[in-house]
Amino acid sequence: MKLTAIIVEDEETSREILKNYLKKYCPSISVLGEASNIEEALVLIRNNDLDLVFLDVEMPYGNAFDLLEKVGDVNFETIFVTAYNHYAIEALNAHASYYLMKPISIDELIKAVDYVTEIKTKEDALQDQILVPKTNNSINGKITIPQLNGFEVINTSDILFCKADDNYTEIYLNTNKKKIVSKTLKYFEEALHDSNFARVHKSYLVNVNEIVKYVKGKGGSVVLSNGKEIMVSSSKKSDLLSYFK
Repeated sequence: MKLTAIIVEDEETSREILKNYLKKYCPSISVLGEASNIEEALVLIRNNDLDLVFLDVEMPYGNAFDLLEKVGDVNFETIFVTAYNHYAIEALNAHASYYLMKPISIDELIKAVDYVTEIKTKEDALQDQILVPKTNNSINGKITIPQLNGFEVINTSDILFCKADDNYTEIYLNTNKKKIVSKTLKYFEEALHDSNFARVHKSYLVNVNEIVKYVKGKGGSVVLSNGKEIMVSSSKKSDLLSYFK
């Protein structure tokens, strides 16, 4: 699969090294342009249909996070490249698909490109298609939720999604009812692991069988059968897409 990309890096030598590595070891990447600062990067992003941006964190007149904020909603993947590992958590929070340390390891670069290629391939395969989960879509399992005077039994197939609320979880049902349970979302993620539920965001667990549409974006989003749209974290995107044929 061919991917279009740009390189955003203030050091010319670093741009040349990365460009040469991509040409030699990742021939599926077509580099459409280069930018040495965020203003030049914005022009390239707005004028090209991109699959991937290789993005240095520290640049003149701003950094990678400033750039992503200015771009807003995007449909390309981002691979951060930096000499400073203290940016790792912030990079993940900014929905980076991968994080490369300088000097760039060729093996890690290939791994990063393969990872993005897998994501884009799955996204393209889902475009204009009916979403069909790989696993059984007629599961009729049950789960119990605690109450003051005992517990309630509900069908897992009746659950649309679960939302985290600190140490509580809000369970939204297809009957337009909501249950609030004094258990963490992690608890329900584990309890519903074998029932076609996917963690798409730190705050959301969704019933895969209720997904009717996937929308591309930074991490993308899913639309459920009741019309609810839920954002997908970039780090969760690949796992989500693996549920579908």
